[in-house]
Amino acid sequence: MLDEVHRKISVLEERNLELVEEARRVEGEKRFVEGELIRLQKEMKRLKAELERLKAPPLIIGQIKDILADGRVVVKSSTGPDFIVSTSDYVAPELLLAGARVALNKQTLAVMGVLPPSLDPLVIGAEIIEKPDTVYEEIGGLQEQIVEIREAVEDPLLRPELYKKVGIDPPKGVLLVGPPGTGKTLLAKAVARQTNATFIRFVGSELVQKYIGEGARLVRELFDLARLKAPSIVFIDEIDSVGAKRLELATSGDREVQRTLMQLLAELDGFNPLGEVKIIGATNRPDILDEALLRPGRFDRIIEIPFPNFEGRSAIFKIHSKRMNLDKTVQLEELGAKSEGATGADIKSVCTEAGMFAIRENRDIVSMADFEKALIKVLDQDAEKGMVAGPMFA
Repeated sequence: MLDEVHRKISVLEERNLELVEEARRVEGEKRFVEGELIRLQKEMKRLKAELERLKAPPLIIGQIKDILADGRVVVKSSTGPDFIVSTSDYVAPELLLAGARVALNKQTLAVMGVLPPSLDPLVIGAEIIEKPDTVYEEIGGLQEQIVEIREAVEDPLLRPELYKKVGIDPPKGVLLVGPPGTGKTLLAKAVARQTNATFIRFVGSELVQKYIGEGARLVRELFDLARLKAPSIVFIDEIDSVGAKRLELATSGDREVQRTLMQLLAELDGFNPLGEVKIIGATNRPDILDEALLRPGRFDRIIEIPFPNFEGRSAIFKIHSKRMNLDKTVQLEELGAKSEGATGADIKSVCTEAGMFAIRENRDIVSMADFEKALIKVLDQDAEKGMVAGPMFA
């Protein structure tokens, strides 16, 4: 009899444990279902908001032309005519300025919001986010030019108080003039690294567009972006492609380039001050540039980048060979003497070719003979192409 009672008690305890475990499982499932319910409610709320947004009527893009005394504004819609409309209470009055782009209600044409200024993707893509890694120490033979460009571009941005104390306005722009391969773009890269300014690079040919007015619009938007990102540096490479002399006999394409040039002239020295925007231009054809572009007030300082002399060539050889595994027989000063008429780009090519000669013979050390063969290969090619000491820069 007693054994029977113990057996029943044991069965009841096992059943109790099973029920407790079942209760825990059910409680866990309950918490999971409650969490899933909350997640689905949030998702439903998001989908309802997205549905309401998609059901909202489209807005028309317009432009404010005038602001009336009673608070209403005159807008020009994308459909053509001008309208006098009211503005939404959600739009801050200080944002309503003449020329601002606004979103208009499709039915009432009321101003529903102020849009950011529109910039061409080509202009937006011109901004260099990551700074170049070029420093002044990596530029050989241009010590005087480095001093001049630092005075004209770097110091006004980093130490503007000096110019205020002296009582002069800093230069607006610098034009780098010199043969191809002498280091014009390298100088601009070094300036971009040394300053904390936004660096915006453009090639002059990108400003030449197919349709009338498009090039001038690009120039205007380029300088709008520079003012918005100030302090900033605008570097226009190959500026001769858009800044050539204006001629009386010109085709329709030439006239469009001239319109772009006139917009560039107006931006450089017009009614809108450049402020903390500095301009650097680069060209290897100064003889074809328009005189209005070269006058003081636009490019205040013209820096000539010459062919490097003996000391400059030796310094450039040291810069480009410092990471090379050189033989003890290599005399960089002797290479500098043998490379008369070479540019910095030529010397870099000589160092690369010398390394290639060593690799061709399965060596990891570059000898003087490799450099001498590279000098013959590179400089003879340039002489045949007429690239060394061209007549324009002789």
